[in-house]
Amino acid sequence: MASENALHLIAVSLRERLLPLVRRTDSEHLLHPRQKPASLIYDVDDRPPLLVRLGVSIQHLFLMFTSWVYIVVIVNSVGGTAFQAENLIRISMIAAGVATILQATQGILGSGYLCPLSCSLTYLPSSILAASTGGFPLLFGMVAFSGAVTGFLSRITRRLRILFPPEVTGLMVSMTGLQLVALGCPRFVGFTGPGSAPNLRTAAIGAATLITMVGATVWTKGKLHVLPLLIGLTVGYGLSVVLGELPWSQFLNELSEPWFSLPHRVATGISFRASMLAPFLIASLTANLKTVGDLTLCQKINDADWKRTDMKSISGGILANGLGTLFSGLAGGVAQNTVSSSVGLSLATGVTSRSIALPIGLMVIVLAFVPKLAAVLAAMPAPVMGAMLIYSACFIVIGGLQLLTSRMLDARRIFAVGIAFIFGLSVDISPDLYSHVPDVVRPIFSSSAAFATVLVVSLSLLFRLGIAKRMSFQIQPGPAAFDSIHRVIEEQGAAWGMRREVAVRAEHAIDETVMTASSLNPGLNCLNASLSFDELSLDAEIEYEGVPLEISQSAPSIEALETDQGILALSTFMIRQYTDRVRVRTRKGTCTVLIHLDH
Repeated sequence: MASENALHLIAVSLRERLLPLVRRTDSEHLLHPRQKPASLIYDVDDRPPLLVRLGVSIQHLFLMFTSWVYIVVIVNSVGGTAFQAENLIRISMIAAGVATILQATQGILGSGYLCPLSCSLTYLPSSILAASTGGFPLLFGMVAFSGAVTGFLSRITRRLRILFPPEVTGLMVSMTGLQLVALGCPRFVGFTGPGSAPNLRTAAIGAATLITMVGATVWTKGKLHVLPLLIGLTVGYGLSVVLGELPWSQFLNELSEPWFSLPHRVATGISFRASMLAPFLIASLTANLKTVGDLTLCQKINDADWKRTDMKSISGGILANGLGTLFSGLAGGVAQNTVSSSVGLSLATGVTSRSIALPIGLMVIVLAFVPKLAAVLAAMPAPVMGAMLIYSACFIVIGGLQLLTSRMLDARRIFAVGIAFIFGLSVDISPDLYSHVPDVVRPIFSSSAAFATVLVVSLSLLFRLGIAKRMSFQIQPGPAAFDSIHRVIEEQGAAWGMRREVAVRAEHAIDETVMTASSLNPGLNCLNASLSFDELSLDAEIEYEGVPLEISQSAPSIEALETDQGILALSTFMIRQYTDRVRVRTRKGTCTVLIHLDH
């Protein structure tokens, strides 16, 4: 009777362990469909109401406009005129609108996500160098070259998944957010450079704008919740006019622009120089790495069960960038790249629908032909711009940290991320450290995000040297078996950068295999196990001499659990449920259980 009671308790225990597993069908287990996160109101496949799409589009427009200040810097650096700056911006706007629409398409061209494009800080040093060396024709020629290089790189990106484990893309995203902080905080408090002091009036406008945006996000629901920037901008512009940050006369002067005019190319023709190829090639590579981070975050925020970077989507997104930059260079504009702050806005508002890309793109293109409206956007007060950048940075930085910590980290990965993070920050903390670097590599040091990105990719590859892709160990059946399995997988999983959920499933599958094998073979005292891993899968082999396992295809009935055979059937069925594939191979009395888990 005692043995029967013990058997019944074991059956109940096993049944409780099984319940969360049997609820998941094989099709769900293998296909891993995208799951809409609870935090999203409208995800990538949804189509929000027209008013919501228009309101969200206008918010993205303001974020895109913050990047076009770099064009003014380029023109000023070569002694250009305001007329040249205005037209260079307008032509670049057309290219940005086209590229934003392309980015949202699915397939070979486009990532399929809402990720607008605009002028890129990464290209700023090389663009200034080209314009200073050969004028605007050389700038246009080298921008077109960058677009062609980006298009080529997009075709090989799918084979480079090893370069972008989550800790790498996570740091890339976080550093982009910190870069927004470096750009936004000085504007937020009215700091214009060495010798200047923060302005209380400016800081008050920035604080009021930021508090309004945060309040609209935290304490409102419905349509107000998805329009925090628009609400904050209304408050910010109003306070700027009332407090004199944006003088009413200047605002009226902006409105004096004509309603319609055609943008003019600032210089005819395009030219190339071999000496400019290296700076623009480096800028293209760095910009593409940033795009990988931005699009990876887009993928993660649209899938509650996100596991890894989809390189097919990344490849299409980089191709859209390349075509947008190529078109911009040929038309007489500057290079284009994804706007990280827009990804932060999507996360903040809970609206990531790709259908919004079309109105954004069309609005940007139309504004290029309507100077009056473009001038109002371009006159954005500095504290309002700073508040917008800080608001977006909150979501970008935290989103990157979530990516970074989604994998187990060992000393190699910690050093790769930590060193890149520290030296990346040094660009903003001590910019004079890199003031004398050669022009050919200056794009790498154009920003903290660019430098950290190049470092973390390089160090991640370097520290992979010496990591075995396969390891073997022995397991003794008994009470200490699970601890032994856990210790091995914990250590090796951290070295390989394994997802913790996969590591846990592997531990239980191997432990279940050991217990079942020892039940079938009472005299078994040792099993040989091996693990092999790549970014896509974890495979385990458990080998022993004796009676082979028979993997059950279905769960045993409750009545069957009262027997030894039923418990063994349940145990092998649990192995099947813990894994993505399992099979048993026998040869000359040796049984090998082959376990496969997708990663």
